Amino acid sequence: MKLSVVVLTMGNRPAELARAVRSALEQEHVDVEVVLVGNGVDPVGGQEDVAPFDDERVRTLSLPSNVGIPAGRNRGVEASSGDVVLFLDDDGWYRSTRLGTYLRDRFAADPGLGVVSFRVRDPEGGRGERRHVPRLRAGDPERSSEVTTFLGGACAMRRAAFDAGGGLPEDFFYAHEETDLAWQILNAGYRIVYDASAVMFHPAVLPTRHDMFYRYNARNRVWLARRNLPWPLALTYLGVWVAMTVLRERRPSSLRPWFKGFAEGWRKPAGPRRPISWRTAWRMTRTGRPPII
Repeated sequence: MKLSVVVLTMGNRPAELARAVRSALEQEHVDVEVVLVGNGVDPVGGQEDVAPFDDERVRTLSLPSNVGIPAGRNRGVEASSGDVVLFLDDDGWYRSTRLGTYLRDRFAADPGLGVVSFRVRDPEGGRGERRHVPRLRAGDPERSSEVTTFLGGACAMRRAAFDAGGGLPEDFFYAHEETDLAWQILNAGYRIVYDASAVMFHPAVLPTRHDMFYRYNARNRVWLARRNLPWPLALTYLGVWVAMTVLRERRPSSLRPWFKGFAEGWRKPAGPRRPISWRTAWRMTRTGRPPII
């Protein structure tokens, strides 16, 4: 079983990128390759002869423009040859050199396992962020469980499950693209687990650092529901998120772009509609996260 680690970069963190690639190549006793995708840049920036970029297991791909996270990762998967695909943020890294063998053995032992979502640890020793635990009861990041989504930059997935889910939705550009894929992977019959033993290290940062966070978050939330949920669930899901957002944010500076994105999500095409089955919705409910929250 071969592992392909897809690393997407905009070329603005060369030291961190080298650390990420090195941590993938240092995995022991497993067949691994790295697919390094430059989103609108040369991913190695003239460092082809510098370790770890000179390793023959590193494959580079330069995209002519920034096509967004989901499209960039899709191009990386297309260029990969592994049975299991890992997505690694360019400022993240694997500290354990045995993570690859652990994942290989997990996927080999369980043909129904589609995705493993990793535990994200703060290199400064902090407890970590609740949003990095992809379930409702996120207070204990050391507890593993089945889940209904995964972390886009800290995961491993069976290539067959990725293909069955149809890949990441490229029009999303940023935000909720992994949930769109996760729901389709579940609908194809695979399982998704959050595994606290599979660890990626990543600096603690806030998603609100991105200027488009609130707008894309809301727009893609609408697209997610329109594309994937039966209409009774879709309308309930969006109603719940409107109420939660108003209660959480409250500040006009946050709510204004959020509602602008929410309206945009209804106004613009969401892409092909592939509603999950009611059976899948029930599976998600039994897992602990019904598709209305």
